[in-house]
Formats: sequence, structure tokens, C-alpha cells
Amino acid sequence: MSGLKELLSDLTYECIRGTEDVEVTEVVYDSRKVTQGCLFICIPGANADGHDFAAQVVESGARVLVVQRDVKLPEEVEVTVIRVEDTRYAMAFISAAYFGHPAKRLKVIGITGTKGKTTTTYLVKNILEEAGRRVGLIGTIEVIIGDTHIHANNTTPESYLVQQYFKQMADAGCDTVVMEVSSQGLMLHRTQGFVFDYGIFTNIEPDHIGPNEHKDFEDYLACKGLLFRQCLVGIVNKDDEHWEKVTAGHTCRIETYGIKQDADLRAEDLQLVSGGGKLGVSFRVKGLMNFQAQLSMPGRFSVYNALTAIAICRHFGVLEEAVEKALPGAKVKGRIEFVKVSDDFTLMIDYAHNAMALQSLLSTLKEYEPHRLVCVFGCGGNRSRIRRFEMGEVSGKLADLTIITSDNPRFEEPLDIMEDIKTGIDRTDGNYVEICDRKEAIAYAIAHGEPGDIIVLAGKGHEDYQEIKGVKYPMDERELIRDILAADSLPQ
Repeated sequence: MSGLKELLSDLTYECIRGTEDVEVTEVVYDSRKVTQGCLFICIPGANADGHDFAAQVVESGARVLVVQRDVKLPEEVEVTVIRVEDTRYAMAFISAAYFGHPAKRLKVIGITGTKGKTTTTYLVKNILEEAGRRVGLIGTIEVIIGDTHIHANNTTPESYLVQQYFKQMADAGCDTVVMEVSSQGLMLHRTQGFVFDYGIFTNIEPDHIGPNEHKDFEDYLACKGLLFRQCLVGIVNKDDEHWEKVTAGHTCRIETYGIKQDADLRAEDLQLVSGGGKLGVSFRVKGLMNFQAQLSMPGRFSVYNALTAIAICRHFGVLEEAVEKALPGAKVKGRIEFVKVSDDFTLMIDYAHNAMALQSLLSTLKEYEPHRLVCVFGCGGNRSRIRRFEMGEVSGKLADLTIITSDNPRFEEPLDIMEDIKTGIDRTDGNYVEICDRKEAIAYAIAHGEPGDIIVLAGKGHEDYQEIKGVKYPMDERELIRDILAADSLPQ
């Protein structure tokens, strides 16, 4: 049981019905999960509004309602109604209090940016654990608490879940948590109710702009910047042209990293490394730390991810030798993930699902001077069509061969999405083939691989499903590749 006044102690509110002197059994924000004596938070969502279920949840046993607008309730029902300005904001603070402010028992690291978040969180976890810390992780792929791995539905979960995970981590003996912080998560107040020890900005380019996301780039940028009013130390990529706008109005101490000479932590003398069907890079870390680093991931963007992780881990007293030892072994599912299919050519899986990420990936791979660069990708349905045009144009310009296929068509027709991608490719003189079935597309790429090729399967990354007409069907590209290689023959 929790006292209502205690749960509301960090909020400005008005009690418009009933009394604050009540105990509640638990905190709930899903009307299907209401229990006797609970506090129910009415959250307005894209598809449903909790305020519309007020009478129903009270009838089901809710003792307290937290609202941001008027609700209709029977006069005779005994219920406390608390009014706040924003119920999502309130939920973050109520949840933090309900779980006993678990963030105070952890060092909390939050990483935001258009790309690099996922890889960097795993790099940080890997390095800090090599140095003896116990690290929880919240991100796009999964939540990790000790040996427990929980499939993630959102990059940044609802604030209630964030606080629940924090408590589970602290109770399991974790002393640190590293989490991806999406612009949506910041905009929807999922990271309120606590203060990040370290807030990190990797980069920003137009993405997640459209219905139910951000109205324009300025809104996207402003939401990213909220992190630097919720952390003690901000660590930012000084090479990104928008870093000063993102940190405008910050309330934290700022440190910088980059490949430019005036950053606090720098990477110098970048050297490409290749062999054994894998690609990597070595570089010298200068400035706040000084040592030679090597990664089993290719290119400049991997150097940025590593620099981000190094800049963070420096604050935990990790020795340079420990960082140097940990970096080469760091791997992330679906992020430049090499899959051995041949001694003659290289195949990798990557999550690149927007033009910025695809351009960065393909440009990096071209630096390794492959015989051919082959890109297999599709685009998601019910998302911005502009993304399709842009990705088609990027692949047409940079890849020697593009294999257009299906991604997550959702409620659109795959062939219509592929036509949009073709519109982008047709702005270039790039070669392409169209194979709607993704498994067949991958099989075609492998069967036609030539010595020295680099083949990229882009867009799905860590995902193990394909979403069609509201249903998620099992589909893991690693399993598709195993099936293809086990078949008697490949397509000609």
C-alpha cells in the first residue's frame, strides 16, 4: 500500500473530488489492468484516451483517478480525483515514488541521437562490465537485467516501466543503467521523475517526422535537447553541426568529443582494417584519454560510437587498458553484424532504415574498396514516403547493385512501397532488381555474390519478425540465411 500524498509529493495538483488521505494498492495506466483500490492515471493516447474509461475503472475498483481534463462519474461513487496539468508528466513522478525512487540507487546514463544509440549502449555495457561494474540496459532491442533479457516494444518505455526496470535492476545488484533515450520518450515525459547522471548526444538529422511523430525538424531537435535539462553532465558530439542548438538552455556541465582537433576527447590517425571476411578500424584516442584503440566494426561512424562510450566510461574511472581490451570484442545484434556465408565475399546485417543511416553505412563500406557494393533493402509501410524516395536515391548513388525487396509493409501493399523506392533510384543511374519476397532477395544476393563483394542486408537488423496487415510473422534474417545455405541450390 502507498499513501496518495506521498505519491503526489513532487507534483503540483488539485484534489477536485474526495480526499487525499487514502492508501492505494498499486499504480495502473491501462484500463484492462485495474485492480481493487488502485490509482488509475488517465493517459491520452493516439488510439485511446484513458479519460474515456473513467467511470468503467471506478466501477472496477479504482480508488483514485489522476486526470488532466473533466471526466464523467456517478455522483454516488466514492473516489478521489486528482487534477494535474499533464497526466503523462505526472505518471513519471508518481511511478518514481511508487517504486521508491530507484534511480537514486543507480548511476543512470541516457543516450540520445538519430543513430548510434543502440551500438553505444552495448559498448558502454561491455566496457563497464569488463571494469567490474554491474550494468542494466534499456534499449531498442531489449531490456537486460542481470541474466534476464526482456523484448523491447519501444526504444524508451513508458515512465512506469522505466521506474519498474530501475527497481528490478537495483534489487538485482546493478549499480549502473545505460539506456537509449528517444525523442518520443523525451516528448512524452517518459524520462521525468529522476535525473540522469550523464546525458549523451550522438548526432541528429531529419527522422521520425510525420503523423504521430514530430511535426518538423525543429520539433525533433527541441525534444532531443530536453535531455540536457534532465542530466548532471552532458557529453556531446562536437562534430555535429546542430550540437549547440541541441544543448541550448542546458542546465548541465558540457563535455565534447569528436574527430575535430578542438574537442575534449578526440580520435586521430584513423586506419581501415580488413581480413577474414570482417572489416574494422583502428585509431588513436587523444585529449582527456590517450591510448590506441581497435574495433571489429567498420568506419568513421563506428569510431564515433566508440568515442561516445569512451567519454562516458572515463567518468567511471575505467583504466585505459581496460577500454582498449573491451572494444574489439563488442558486438551488437543487427548493427553491422557479419554473417559468414563465403570465403570470397562479406555479408552483413544492419538496421539502417533511413537515408542518413544508409548513406553513412554505404559510404563507409565504399572506403574499403569492395569489388561491388550490393544493398538489399525495403522500407516500412505506414511511414513517410519521403524516406523511401531518399533511401532509394542513396542506394542508387552508392551501391553497385540494389535489390529492392519488402520490409514491414504493415497495412500497405509491398509493391507500392517498392515503387516509391524505385522513384528514388530512378533519380540516379544505379542498377537494381526487384524481388518482393525478402528471403528470395537474400538468396539472390548470396547466389550472385562475387569475390570481393560486400553485401548489406539493410533495414531489419535485430528484428525477428515481418509485420503484415497488423500481424507480426516470425522472420529472422539469420535464420533465413541458414535456410538458404542449407538448401540444395540457390536461385540463378
